[in-house]
Amino acid sequence: MPKFVLDGKEISFELGETVMEAAWREGIEIPHYCWHPGLSIAANCRMCLVHVESGRQMAMPQLAFDEDKGEYVPASKPKLQPACQLAAVDEMVVSSTSDEVKAAQASVQEFLLLNHPVDCPICDQAGECKLQDYYYEHQGTMKRKLTEPVHKPKGVRFGPTIVYDAERCIMCTRCIRVCDEVAKDHVLDMRERGNKNEIVLAPGRELDHKYTLMTEHVCPVGALTSQDFRFKARVWFLKSGQGVCTGCATGCNTHVDYDPRYGKVYRLRPRDNADVNQFWMCDDGMMTYARQDTDRILMPTAGRGDERTPVGEGEALDLAAAKLKAVDASKLAVVLSAQHTTEDNLALAKLAASVGADRLYLAALGGWEGDDILRSDDNNPNRAGATQAAGGATLKSVGDLLADVQSGAVQGVLALGWATAEKLEELAPLVALDGVVSLTSHVGALPASASVVIPVADTFEIHGSFVNGKGLTQAFGPTLSPPDGIEPAWKTIAELAGKLGKDLGIKDFQELSQGLADAVEAAQ
Repeated sequence: MPKFVLDGKEISFELGETVMEAAWREGIEIPHYCWHPGLSIAANCRMCLVHVESGRQMAMPQLAFDEDKGEYVPASKPKLQPACQLAAVDEMVVSSTSDEVKAAQASVQEFLLLNHPVDCPICDQAGECKLQDYYYEHQGTMKRKLTEPVHKPKGVRFGPTIVYDAERCIMCTRCIRVCDEVAKDHVLDMRERGNKNEIVLAPGRELDHKYTLMTEHVCPVGALTSQDFRFKARVWFLKSGQGVCTGCATGCNTHVDYDPRYGKVYRLRPRDNADVNQFWMCDDGMMTYARQDTDRILMPTAGRGDERTPVGEGEALDLAAAKLKAVDASKLAVVLSAQHTTEDNLALAKLAASVGADRLYLAALGGWEGDDILRSDDNNPNRAGATQAAGGATLKSVGDLLADVQSGAVQGVLALGWATAEKLEELAPLVALDGVVSLTSHVGALPASASVVIPVADTFEIHGSFVNGKGLTQAFGPTLSPPDGIEPAWKTIAELAGKLGKDLGIKDFQELSQGLADAVEAAQ
């Protein structure tokens, strides 16, 4: 494999790669604003200028002081080149830290800050802003401009999700390229020149496609801010965990940013994965975090409607077990969930097998618009995992369950999760049954129709895995701790099985995961 030398270190590269790409792949950051590994090359910010020390260099004319003549004379020097555009060549020697390069970086940084409002105390990007980082790393000098800066529009509403501040913008054009190359919608462009430049909307348009939050995500400064996150949290108070998006069967990898002081998730960001989502997420996926602390069920309940009352955890398990025991196993429906982990579904399938119930159904969301970019037509993260947990058995829909209830074939239901395509009024046949037990983390049509509701932990609070639409298993861990008294669904299911006089043989999550791995291997 060919190699070049960057700042004294050998870097391997593939033919066709640029110096920036090869260095980034090796975990080396050359300062940059406009370059992004998932977008085309613009080379307009000039922050990534490097000095090519080998081979035939590009010459740049200059005036150099001649000591003998005592005057400036025409001369030339090697021209600095943008690393994002510079093709890597075997045995090339490159410097990104020489005195000349450092001077160029400082000059570029000073130029970008020339008309910047420097409103860091009120800027949402503060704490993760490249202008801040590079100022301290590559400039660190006071502003020399004494005249009034150029003023531009502030707080411009680009659409339902994004606000634009033109004074902070450095014209890196990342947002334009995201719309053009990722969303395939040329809704943003640039007008004017020089210090009058600004990003504008296409006439008569709003920034309203399915990937608008990506335009904010790629912005290296505070020019674009999301309506959702705007003024809500300071990033230095947030910690980040790794998760998998629950929005659809693509299973985009995520960074889960949360405040540990309040146990609250504030945003999701895409986590790079070349095999799944590359560098991107859709708006709906990035907003799935919002349900984490809304519509939560925090206490077991018994009864329906006005008669629904809170009960203790042990009492709820006893009551659920009593209602399920009263139903003949041949007429007990067990509803798996396409929103829950494969491990949760496996535990429920084991319980069904232990009591002799072979009527398995699947609760899943519907009503979703997919695309050919990232959004799967299936807006459930784990339909494949639920099917896998059931041993590949055909899982009937909730619609089939309602038909079986009406025909008398089903007289009791044990359901996992809140998500179903059917609305509450459509689940009326379930209300006629006394033995409907729901294990859920959130309010939904299924829990609302149940006679016993037992809360379980949310996705952000557990270990587990999803199987995406391509059959790829992706594991994740807890970001937050579950509320007091609430446990993962698999553990609650194991406890319920104990109340039914059955032992599922599940002592901890590792044992459950190993059982799942063994089942998958046996199926292959």
